[in-house]
Amino acid sequence: MLQKDFKPILRFMVTSDVHIKDEPCIEEERLEKAIKRVYQLCEESEYNKLDAFYSVGDFANSGTELQMRKFKEIVGKNLKPETQYALTMASHEYHSEGVEAAYEKFGRIFETPVDQHRVINGFHFISITCSQGCNFHSDKIAFAAKELKKAREADPRKPIFVFQHPHITDTVYGSMLWGEDELYSTYMDYPQIIDFSGHSHAPINNPRSIHQKHFTSLGTGSLSYTELDEFDKYYGTVPPMKANFAQFLIVEADAEGRVRIYPYDIFTDNFFPYVWEIDEPWNPESFKYTDDIRFKTAVTPYFAEDAKIEFLDLDDDGFRVKFPQAEISEDYVNDYKVVVIEKATNTIVKQTSMWSEYYFYNMPEYLEVAYTDLNPETEYEVKIYAGSFWRTTSAPLCAEIKTL
Repeated sequence: MLQKDFKPILRFMVTSDVHIKDEPCIEEERLEKAIKRVYQLCEESEYNKLDAFYSVGDFANSGTELQMRKFKEIVGKNLKPETQYALTMASHEYHSEGVEAAYEKFGRIFETPVDQHRVINGFHFISITCSQGCNFHSDKIAFAAKELKKAREADPRKPIFVFQHPHITDTVYGSMLWGEDELYSTYMDYPQIIDFSGHSHAPINNPRSIHQKHFTSLGTGSLSYTELDEFDKYYGTVPPMKANFAQFLIVEADAEGRVRIYPYDIFTDNFFPYVWEIDEPWNPESFKYTDDIRFKTAVTPYFAEDAKIEFLDLDDDGFRVKFPQAEISEDYVNDYKVVVIEKATNTIVKQTSMWSEYYFYNMPEYLEVAYTDLNPETEYEVKIYAGSFWRTTSAPLCAEIKTL
């Protein structure tokens, strides 16, 4: 829940990758539900306002006029007059008719410029739309540099909230595949930037979805489906039940310029168990969410003493493995490696990597994976290793089985 002892003078919400379609779609319901839920949370708070709504690109699935108008209608119907809103565009808004037509439609429908610098309750908000695809040409970089300088001159110790669709490369989780680096050198001069981006659909309850080094970066998830930024999983980067996923951020700032960020799961209507705290956004020495800190203090997953592997559907060429989730004192378990070893030769014959499904608020208690193309009447040992977000690995959970 929102921190009761934090006294905000600013509150806003950030979505990305909503993907409104021409035909009726679940994303419309999720967007409306998200806005309504934040207002309910506001009513339960001493500070009862939602000051701004930002959506950082791919709000329209292919950028048709109908999709843009549907988005405007949902936002217009559900936002109160005191809540400002701003959008950025990127690749999906350009799919139907290209960049030039998307810019024209955007200006005509939303009646706002595609790049904006607003001051809301004394805080500076800068949003930048992609030049084409998910790239930023020299005019966009110049706009960012000019507006950031103005914001810093107004108050060098206040956070500057910045919004663009793609992640900045090599910052948050998802930014290696779904990042762009054109704005990086400009942003580096402004440690007080708190940057919000999407594009990857990566889960915001992954603790790597906040990153601090030269400035602060945050991924913003999706209201449509999830994708992940690891390439060794047996089902690829898009997991099963990918559409059972809808996440966004709620952000608060107080009179001292301190910031609190709350990841929220609108699919189940729950806060995730993180509150990210930035008390001195202008001071990198105060940053809590750096790789140096988190990789050095990382904890290791472990299996409970009574944890056991079950074998199901045993036949002459394979079996199905069922195992309980491992435990960890912080965050979640990220993934598992399952290894099948032929005992007679002591060699690995199967290796599988799979996520813990931490990205669902209601994580499953057990996970399963099936193996085929094994030899009949052969003894195998199965070892399962649990991995953290910070590259620590559990001792293995082990069991033996013989095919029929």
